[in-house]
Amino acid sequence: MDTLLRADLHMHTKYSMDSKSSLEDIIARCQKTGINCVAITDHNTVEGGLKMKRLAPFTVIPGEEILTPNGEIIGYFLKEWIPSGLPIEKVIEAIRAQGGLVAVPHPFDVFRGLRNMDDRRREELASQVDVVEVFNARSLLPWYSDKASDYAHRHDLPASAGSDAHTMREIGKTYVEMPTFEEKEGFLKSLRAAKIHGCRSSPFVHAYTAFVKLMKAF
Repeated sequence: MDTLLRADLHMHTKYSMDSKSSLEDIIARCQKTGINCVAITDHNTVEGGLKMKRLAPFTVIPGEEILTPNGEIIGYFLKEWIPSGLPIEKVIEAIRAQGGLVAVPHPFDVFRGLRNMDDRRREELASQVDVVEVFNARSLLPWYSDKASDYAHRHDLPASAGSDAHTMREIGKTYVEMPTFEEKEGFLKSLRAAKIHGCRSSPFVHAYTAFVKLMKAF
């Protein structure tokens, strides 16, 4: 029987503009809570993920959460930074050019999901996507997850989940239990056999990250 990973596939570090979490503190917290696989998906930088991969004693997927005019896209297994502000199609091309995987985080969250798209374009986007995040611990309402799960199911796309942690206390509450894997092909196969353990974070975490973002701006 394959060893199971407890993977948090959406997490932020001090390299994001709205988090103060150091790599060392994240590693310690993961070890304390039993998380042994993470995707570091900092906003508009891959630096934290690449450094974490060198430091952590467990599996790390370097990634980036990239802002587009249509919402955010995550690139997994990245090697280089992708700038924000590009059209969503260009961001997907840039992820593919690095051999990465394309994931859509919190796609139906009205505050942070896919936007400026009609239903037809949103459906067409599925053909360019590898992974759909169906549970995000920072999404406030259950129906955001229900709609994302339905979207992933209808398009036969692997489903992921993450804490979207910007603080230490968020780590370990949400994770995906999945078989061990090698590289991106194994990751997708493993994700199809995964079980999601989701627990929503307090709404107050959004206020804290807004405060951190403001402090960093000054």
